[in-house]
Amino acid sequence: QVHLVESGGGLVQAGGSLRLSCAASGSIFSIEAMGWYRQAPGKQRELVADITSGGSTNYSDSVKGRFTISRDKAKNTGYLQMNSLKPEDTAVYYCKFTIATMTRPLLGYDYWGQGTQVTVSS
Repeated sequence: QVHLVESGGGLVQAGGSLRLSCAASGSIFSIEAMGWYRQAPGKQRELVADITSGGSTNYSDSVKGRFTISRDKAKNTGYLQMNSLKPEDTAVYYCKFTIATMTRPLLGYDYWGQGTQVTVSS
């Protein structure tokens, strides 16, 4: 019923920038929140940043001041602007949307994107 498609990952040198996008489609009633997570090899998935329906944002300490999360409600799309990238930012990045669907408008469920690889070379 709901699909998330991520784009924007790739290979970049340290100090460079990338912008990730995550577009949601399907039977969407409302998007309650969204977030970006990452998982490096051998490590657990961790929260990078999230944003509420009201626009409040939260960032992990490791990316504060370098990454910016945003969303375009009209397009059901979320973004992660990543600046001043470091080799330790290398990971697979996943978006997560909390969405209430047309068939269940009072309940929000978590949907995940397919993941996109970000590799930062030193």
